[in-house]
Amino acid sequence: MPKLRQKDAGVTEKTKGEPQVTSELTAGKKRYVKRVLSDARPTIWIGRSGASEDLLKEVAKQLEKNKMVKVKIFKSGLAGHEAKQIASEIAEQTASSLVETRGHTFMLYKRRKK
Repeated sequence: MPKLRQKDAGVTEKTKGEPQVTSELTAGKKRYVKRVLSDARPTIWIGRSGASEDLLKEVAKQLEKNKMVKVKIFKSGLAGHEAKQIASEIAEQTASSLVETRGHTFMLYKRRKK
């Protein structure tokens, strides 16, 4: 198994092969976000329209304000996709990190700009 070396924040490089992008969250930060949001109710609900532009703007706005957000997907919002797939697409489009997916609920985290 090839060894991984830490190059830059969030990017690791295999000793043989191309670089791989990893999550920018540490295990401690993930635990913190899970602990804070575990009892919280979802602040964003995804319905039939799916991940629309307005929904992405709202997610980005809440991430700027609170650094973390909890999102719930209705069954009608799945539309033949899996919740994890929708969550990763939203995380990618909002430049945030996917902390955890449980059932139809997921948590996102984004560091504030300094």
